[in-house]
Amino acid sequence: MSGRLEGRGVVVTGGAQGIGRAVVETALREGARAAILDVDDETGARTGAELGCGFLHADIADETDVRKAIAAARELLGSIDVLVNNAGRNTYADPVTMTEEEWDAVFAVDLKGAWLCSKHVLPEMLERGSGSIVNVASLHTRLTAKGMFPYAAAKSGLIGLTRSLALDAAASGVRVNAVSPGYTRTAIVDAYFDRAGDPAVEQRVLDVQPLGRIAEPSEVAEVICFLASDAASYVTGAEWAVDGGLGARFA
Repeated sequence: MSGRLEGRGVVVTGGAQGIGRAVVETALREGARAAILDVDDETGARTGAELGCGFLHADIADETDVRKAIAAARELLGSIDVLVNNAGRNTYADPVTMTEEEWDAVFAVDLKGAWLCSKHVLPEMLERGSGSIVNVASLHTRLTAKGMFPYAAAKSGLIGLTRSLALDAAASGVRVNAVSPGYTRTAIVDAYFDRAGDPAVEQRVLDVQPLGRIAEPSEVAEVICFLASDAASYVTGAEWAVDGGLGARFA
């Protein structure tokens, strides 16, 4: 423990599992107070109990839900010093047959939700003159695959949101950054492998990883918590790849 987040109030959306849970674990280790915002009540409550932190139900695509959850988190934590916009959803779609409703559902979580949560934590941060927002994007902002165009588009939009918010908030001392993970051992990636129905798919993924493996959620969480801390005090508007070098590979 380095105490990099000592005394900070940290809110993590989608914190019930995967990278979000790992962020909460890391933040607590670094001395933070933490609250999980998640739509999965059962998993969220269990994770909160296991980690000893608060859990609040929130559908981040609904502004009323977000407003209530952020207010409750502020009361629980005393202040919100760090927001990690981690909640997201994946989708597999055809650009011709995908419906407007399906498109909107992806963007509501992967992009709109990050804006709504930022909208409701920023006034406190701007008034205080400090704070950090870290958005969890994806390697899909730069490299993608067939059938994943809505996810790639939404996560690319999240990088644009990151840069714009960083510029808007910089004069007040509030920093906004993004982390773009590559393959990480989460439920989304496991579902991708299961969906393929071919054990060789996972091996092919491993074969192209420069480090020879995919990431653990804790490895992504370490970078997120670094960016959230004062150790990254001169970093804002940045996108940090945490992809084991996959984005640098020519193939």
